[in-house]
Amino acid sequence: MEDWDLPGLVDTLKLSSKVLPMPRTHPPYSPEFRRQMVDLVRAGRNPDDLGREFEPTSHSIRSWVAQADRNEGRQAESTPGLAAAERDELIRLRRENKQLRLERDILSKAAAWFARETGTLPSGSSGS
Repeated sequence: MEDWDLPGLVDTLKLSSKVLPMPRTHPPYSPEFRRQMVDLVRAGRNPDDLGREFEPTSHSIRSWVAQADRNEGRQAESTPGLAAAERDELIRLRRENKQLRLERDILSKAAAWFARETGTLPSGSSGS
């Protein structure tokens, strides 16, 4: 292997005597497993202990519990976050809103074009 001869660049392989492996990824946990973890936390088990015993991080377990609370309406009104059904409805309404705005803009442009072509103003216009 030849030496690098580029000033300002560092060969990081020479800095470390060992190469660190990439972190392992884990396939998503099944909904049944998540539900069991949520039930154990609600029964009084500590998420930190469950994380050490069953492998998911305590942070993941806490987020599963929080999402389950939101889905079941257990969260207080002041706590941010949407239940899955609310999130789906919000996505649907935003998509519908975008489509309606697009249709409104098209109709507005069409009305203006027809007004120019015929020399009249549309009936709903205030003239301003």
